[in-house]
Amino acid sequence: MIHGTLSMPSKTFSLPTFRNLIRLMRPRQWLKNLLLFAGIIFSHNCGNGTLALRAIAGFCLFCLLSGAVYILNDLQDTEADRLHPRKKNRPLAARLVKRRTAFYWAMILTAIGLGFSFLLSASFGLAAMAYYVLTLLYSHIFKHVAIVDVILLASGFVLRAIAGVVVIRVSNGPAVPMTPWFVICILFLALFVAICKRRHELTSMEEASNHRRVLEECSPAFLDQMISVSSSATIISYALYLVAGPHGGVFEPTQDLRLLSTLPFVIYGVFRYLYLVYKRGEGGEPETLILKDKPFLANVLFWLVLMVYLLP
Repeated sequence: MIHGTLSMPSKTFSLPTFRNLIRLMRPRQWLKNLLLFAGIIFSHNCGNGTLALRAIAGFCLFCLLSGAVYILNDLQDTEADRLHPRKKNRPLAARLVKRRTAFYWAMILTAIGLGFSFLLSASFGLAAMAYYVLTLLYSHIFKHVAIVDVILLASGFVLRAIAGVVVIRVSNGPAVPMTPWFVICILFLALFVAICKRRHELTSMEEASNHRRVLEECSPAFLDQMISVSSSATIISYALYLVAGPHGGVFEPTQDLRLLSTLPFVIYGVFRYLYLVYKRGEGGEPETLILKDKPFLANVLFWLVLMVYLLP
């Protein structure tokens, strides 16, 4: 529930207020929506101007929808955020934006995001709506349910990946494959990152359960077990995606052996992330960790270049 009386916003609207409304949308978190470009990159359609514009439009619409969910989440968690050393500086927690203004802004973003998503295509609109509903359910109900919370978080990334594929599927256009192993790999990778984030919150904050109630039911040892399972599953599912091929077909020795050359980069990436979590106490902000750690960033870039080059 969103507490507080809502009335019509004031007629006065300043530039600082607008800046804080943008901050409420958490632009730094929009890096997660880059997953929508996986479809156009791995299908080798980056040179298709029409499809590239559709992918960019899809990315922008998901940024609007995710921003709306972040605002609604902050409206619910304002008091808890004021107890957090970093989140207390968010506009609502710091009382820089009125609650009613934030609520109306979230509704505007939702209307624009969902409306234009269905204009792009019915399948993309359904994927966008599923993402929006799923994240709302997570934010207002299931983030307090142990294990279910990280599964729903990971499912949000899966929906991003699916949306990135369906948005560039147009009539008379090139075929854009999406195999089950691609989806499963995204799921386990997102689970791995989400659980690492939970571990960081639990071990780096005093009275962590005051900020996130679900942490009462977790322990470092329990989360370590989940991290072990999800990290292993990420590497294995990625390897199976390579063996199946981008089209999910039968084994093709030449193509698959070449694609397997990307596997060491994924193994290094997973192990490097574990190093950052366990040895450096990182993992609280995965959306910025990739940009802060130069070895990790270089590994991702090398993997991406090699993957795009090798994919048929």
